[in-house]
Amino acid sequence: MSKVLELRERAAVPYHRWSVNEFHRMAGSGLLDESDRVELIDGELVDMAPIGSRHAFRVDRIARALQLAVGEAILVRTQNPLLLGDRSEPQPDIALVKDRDYSEAHPVAADVLLIVEVSDTTLEYDREVKVPLYARHGIPEVWLLDVKSGDLTVHREATDGGYRLIRKPLPAERISPLRVPEVTFVLAEAIG
Repeated sequence: MSKVLELRERAAVPYHRWSVNEFHRMAGSGLLDESDRVELIDGELVDMAPIGSRHAFRVDRIARALQLAVGEAILVRTQNPLLLGDRSEPQPDIALVKDRDYSEAHPVAADVLLIVEVSDTTLEYDREVKVPLYARHGIPEVWLLDVKSGDLTVHREATDGGYRLIRKPLPAERISPLRVPEVTFVLAEAIG
């Protein structure tokens, strides 16, 4: 549960939590359109931060490095939705997912091999809200890149509230996603 939801529940403030279906109906009715940069997290519509050039550059470079490493066997999605239960549809910066047709429905947790979040102005939110959301839904691995410090944090072995293994590889260290061990990734090479 998100920290906002915890605070609201303790304060007994009534509010409406949106479902994914209601979220899609809002978009279908014109209440939301493609210019509205929002994602649904635990039933709440959350405004997404504007994408700055440092953030965009790192997302592009990491996505390219991962795409080159995985070839055509895995789909690398950039800033596209995932369906996590009936109250969350986040848009991670990068998601490695099983290569199949997603034209009728977004990937679900079982399709996800790795998520990469690149955080410039949203580090605390990504670490405290989105990473635990991914863990609760069984996403096997999340990489969180802090644009300001250059630190990459690797989260593995999802539990109900987080990840059991958390470590920070060195920038020149080779790392491989758990579900795609044949792929090696070096942050320093990717973002040069």
